[in-house]
Amino acid sequence: MFTGIIEQLATIKKIVKENENLHITLHADFVNELKIDQSVAHNGICLTVIAIENNTYTVTAIQETIQKTNIGFWYVHTKVNVERCMQLNGRLDGHIVQGHVDIKGTCTSIEDQDGSWKYSFEYTAPSHVTVDKGSITINGVSLTVVDSKQQAFSVCIIPYTYEHTNFHQLKVGDYVNLEFDIIGKYVAKLMLK
Repeated sequence: MFTGIIEQLATIKKIVKENENLHITLHADFVNELKIDQSVAHNGICLTVIAIENNTYTVTAIQETIQKTNIGFWYVHTKVNVERCMQLNGRLDGHIVQGHVDIKGTCTSIEDQDGSWKYSFEYTAPSHVTVDKGSITINGVSLTVVDSKQQAFSVCIIPYTYEHTNFHQLKVGDYVNLEFDIIGKYVAKLMLK
């Protein structure tokens, strides 16, 4: 479980395809604190550490993950938002994030608001909903929804988030990983019954 508060940007050092899997090797400042079999969120994707070597660590993405996320668009030198799993003795600064991406979304506009940025996104899953002032996770970042519409929404980004996550690299047309609010998903499912 995660909070959506990004610890840092990790840099991809190597990507190796094996059958339908991708083995991704990254560098992050906290590598010396990691353990094999530990969960780390990468752009909101919970992946398991399978190897640690020379100040890098490796995770594996299977076909299911590759299909549902933007991981297939990563390349060597890509900067990825990373967060280690939350500790139960700490504050929950973001919101409850599982690290289970629901769907890819597409960035449709970026508006500079003279001190903040407004990003708009579209997605195609009709069963997932957003609500104004509700929570959404975009590339692992816990954010508040504004302008909620059917299969579209916006978020506003403060300068700190812009600078310390990969939002500053995001362009119109880029795919992002979306994880909808867990409580909202349960409510939406109950409403279908």
